[in-house]
Amino acid sequence: MSIERRPDPDELLARVKEAETRQGRGKLKIFFGAAAGVGKTYAMLEAAREQRAQGVDVVVGWVETHGRVETEALLGGLEILPRRPVEYRGARLQELDLDAALARRPALILIDELAHTNAPGSRHAKRWQDVLELLDAGINVYSAMNVQHVDSLNDVVARITGVVVRETVPDSIFDHTDEVELIDLPPDDLLQRLRDGKIYIPEQAREAIENFFRKGNLIALRELALRVTAQHVDAEMRHYMRDHAIRQTWPVRERLLVCIGPSPSSIRLVRAAKRMAEGLGAEWIVAYVQTPAQIRLPQEARDRVAQTMRLAEQLGAETHTLTGERMSDEILAFARSRNVSKIVVGKPERPLWKRIAMGSIVDTLVQGSGEIDVYVISGDRDDSRPVPPRPWQAQTTWPPYAYALATVAICTGIAWAMFPYFAFSNLIMVYLLGVIVVATRYGRGPSLLASLLSVGAFDFFFVPPYFTFAVSDTQYFITFSVMLIVAVVISGLATRIRDQAVSARERERRMAALYAMSRELASTRGVQGLLAVAIRHITELFRARVTVLLPGAGGRLGGDGAVGAEFPMDTSEVAVSQWVYEHGQVAGQGTDTLPGATGLYVPLVGSRGTVGVLGLRPDDPRSLQAPEQLHQLETFASQTALAIERARLAEEAEQAQVRAETERLRNSLLSSVSHDLRTPLASITGAASTLIENEARLDAATRRDLLEALHEEADRLNRLVQNLLEMTRLEAGALVPHTAWHSVEEVVGAALGRFGKSLAERPVTTRIPAELPLVPMDDVLIEQVLINLIDNAIKYTPPGTPIEVSAEETAGAVMVEVADRGPGLPPGEERLIFEKFHRTDPAPSVRGAGLGLAICEGIIQAHGGRIWAENRPGGGVALRFALPLKDGPPTLAESPARAESSDAA
Repeated sequence: MSIERRPDPDELLARVKEAETRQGRGKLKIFFGAAAGVGKTYAMLEAAREQRAQGVDVVVGWVETHGRVETEALLGGLEILPRRPVEYRGARLQELDLDAALARRPALILIDELAHTNAPGSRHAKRWQDVLELLDAGINVYSAMNVQHVDSLNDVVARITGVVVRETVPDSIFDHTDEVELIDLPPDDLLQRLRDGKIYIPEQAREAIENFFRKGNLIALRELALRVTAQHVDAEMRHYMRDHAIRQTWPVRERLLVCIGPSPSSIRLVRAAKRMAEGLGAEWIVAYVQTPAQIRLPQEARDRVAQTMRLAEQLGAETHTLTGERMSDEILAFARSRNVSKIVVGKPERPLWKRIAMGSIVDTLVQGSGEIDVYVISGDRDDSRPVPPRPWQAQTTWPPYAYALATVAICTGIAWAMFPYFAFSNLIMVYLLGVIVVATRYGRGPSLLASLLSVGAFDFFFVPPYFTFAVSDTQYFITFSVMLIVAVVISGLATRIRDQAVSARERERRMAALYAMSRELASTRGVQGLLAVAIRHITELFRARVTVLLPGAGGRLGGDGAVGAEFPMDTSEVAVSQWVYEHGQVAGQGTDTLPGATGLYVPLVGSRGTVGVLGLRPDDPRSLQAPEQLHQLETFASQTALAIERARLAEEAEQAQVRAETERLRNSLLSSVSHDLRTPLASITGAASTLIENEARLDAATRRDLLEALHEEADRLNRLVQNLLEMTRLEAGALVPHTAWHSVEEVVGAALGRFGKSLAERPVTTRIPAELPLVPMDDVLIEQVLINLIDNAIKYTPPGTPIEVSAEETAGAVMVEVADRGPGLPPGEERLIFEKFHRTDPAPSVRGAGLGLAICEGIIQAHGGRIWAENRPGGGVALRFALPLKDGPPTLAESPARAESSDAA
């Protein structure tokens, strides 16, 4: 019979928020297997056909059949999205067309091989990232993967099979999958399929059987797949039980909860529980409950708890530190939240009369455990002698009791002043108020003393016969008893509230520190900046000198990879940190691994492995032995590792984008330049060969035409090479204009003179005012700008259309315009035409690499000006650029005439 219980409000709120987040998100189902060939894709296609038969809109985004006839037959009748071709290093690859899938927006899409790495130039580096975008768009996804692709199991699979799998899926993707269906096949059946050629071709099959597909490997991989699937199902069951407030334990699998405390016998209890868990083949958890009263435990007791928790972690247990007022309530609540089947506790060590008077945790657990079994054991014998407690130090404990005595004296004085005018009940309230003050400020012991002194003072001063402890009326004994009970209860409640406030402030301080660091890490860029933030926060919180060591060449720590100059390290310390980096375990001071080190070293573990090591040298070596302190340090280390990993992923993404852009530019350059180089070279070769072979038979006019063609094509080829060189100089930042005062009219005339016959059949109009001032510019570069603009107008306008070149003075600048009467620019192309290799749908006869206007923009910007394009009313395009004027007229040293006379001299 299940026990009804209201759901925990915080857990319910978290689940509601999670449900709201996932409401508009698609659902992911993974067909999971131990190895290739077990039938994941086949099962996925069968499930998809069932969905299609029920009227669901199903689309195949990517399915890899590997030539298997049975699998290909299941594709019949299903809509298949065309694949997206990708050019990479001369090869034509096929990838999932993510944009087409988003535009098609089916109810369900099939995407095989979840761990696949996309070709460079794709939107996402991994296919599971494509799946996440589809899920965010509200599209349900069926996918498939093998156990060796789970990121956290990658090294395990490598040790089993000797094969390192490069393509993995983060555990977070697998953990948040809505449904996992295990596709299982016995190893013998899988090997038979392999021999029959149903997985690989015969040559590959023989090699696979001798290497990866050995029977022992398949058995181990099968067990791993079963375990991972069982963990996912177990998590789903716990979520269901939590959502429906089911307190009853469902014993579908054994799970032990071991409860420890500051007692020296806890270490023996942990070792005994370890053997019990191994015998049952069960998961086991070690928990320590920190109540407000245990905050006052001596340092030796806290050290024993920390030592026990570290031992449990080393033995493979999952450890938790719980907080609450009653240990039994917290233990039972945690046990039911984790679906624990057995609770293991140590035998009570207190005498029977104390257990009867103050209660027993063991008895409370047995009474409230319900269907959970409670084991009370003594554990292994331990011959080690317990650490003796520190001697009582009177100088640190007597002041609170003195304050309690003074408070009672003050209350007596106040009550003495009230005695003639008020009843006894009001005098008692004064003493109770004093007890509350002592309890909230000084704790349990002083408050109990204040309670006893208050009763005694009230009897001595205010109960007849006065100034004696004798009582004339027995009814005063009831008054004294009630007063003492109320004072003790109030004292206990006030002390508990005080302890809870102290515990809450400590938790709030830890959470605030973690939040502050996480927020600052999120807004910081660069690995060095992230490390500086982490070191500063960890130093302030843990009062320690901190260093972070990152791997350098060859995976070695130290040297330039160390950050934090306040933590010098010798060779032995570097060796300890290297061991931590390689093994991913905490080591150093205060641990059982390499305890001789002067620092404590924590691995910085991210989703893709260990990225570095965090080293601490605390001012108080025992400050990090408390389990909650060590766990918080590991949390800080985890946040730091994720931040470093995020920064490196951002750098890798930026580098990948640069490589993709470089590849795109290279391809564009080759495709553009190859044609523009071959055409003039072919014309030059043809004209030259004609002159050589038929010189005697050609008349003078024909020879002149061929020579002019040679000159024009050579000039065109020269302009193309010059454009490429100028663009290279612009990209390298090597183009520096040598400005002097020049006339715009002379530069325009020189540019027009370079075209010769190209402008013979076009009306060219120039409008340059005589009063136009001289302009500071590099006349050679500006002439190149005008040549490119005029050449652009010739290419993109029909023969015979006019070209207009004009200049005018505007506010602090001279604007030059080259205008035509061609077809104009399509909307939105006004800025795009200045990008490298951009061409506006030219006719096949138009030649060019798309670099001319980009070079013009670079030259004008180097002069401090700007260039732009506008469509003209009535048709055509006006290309304009503006060059700034300096203040004042040119001096004699700056004038062109001065420069010419100097050259002549």
